[in-house]
Amino acid sequence: MVNIAVLVSGSGTNLQAVIDACKNGAIGSGTVKLVISNNKDAYGLERARNEGIKAVFENNEAKVLELLESEGIDLIVLAGYLKILSPEFIGRYENRIINVHPSLIPSFCGKGYYGLIVHEKAIEYGVKISGATVHFVNEEADAGPIIRQGAVPVLDSDDAVSLQKRVLEIEHKLLVEAIDLYCSKRLRIDGRRVYTDGK
Repeated sequence: MVNIAVLVSGSGTNLQAVIDACKNGAIGSGTVKLVISNNKDAYGLERARNEGIKAVFENNEAKVLELLESEGIDLIVLAGYLKILSPEFIGRYENRIINVHPSLIPSFCGKGYYGLIVHEKAIEYGVKISGATVHFVNEEADAGPIIRQGAVPVLDSDDAVSLQKRVLEIEHKLLVEAIDLYCSKRLRIDGRRVYTDGK
């Protein structure tokens, strides 16, 4: 069984999707063992506690690493975690950190692109398709190898809030798929390419 830590900063809807998937078998070989937030008021912490999962507010990276080590964490999932991890942290868990981003990378990503800002910029630019990306984390923001992507249309009637809501639905699906692939050892990285045969 793969021990998963989920790092959150906000309400934790992606976290809930992962917890539910571990419970219903959509993630067959993984379990959420730890939830950490850099925001003491994050509802994601409450979601974890409601499920009997260890939930910790911690903003110190060294202490976060200690927690991950003490809980025997195999995979880290960034689910709306609004803090940039240091190169040392990423190096310690190379190819074992997954992030979900609310756009079709390489569009509307990188430093300063998070939350509602991503969708505001997509509408401002006039794109007709947006979506979500799940990727491995490397030292450059939103630039790691891509595991899964999914698209949604940008409607003429959309504002940032309505687009965010529609993208969030596919974020849940893609994140669960990516974690299940990782936990079942079906992911293989070759340079920038991620293959899902595991061979």
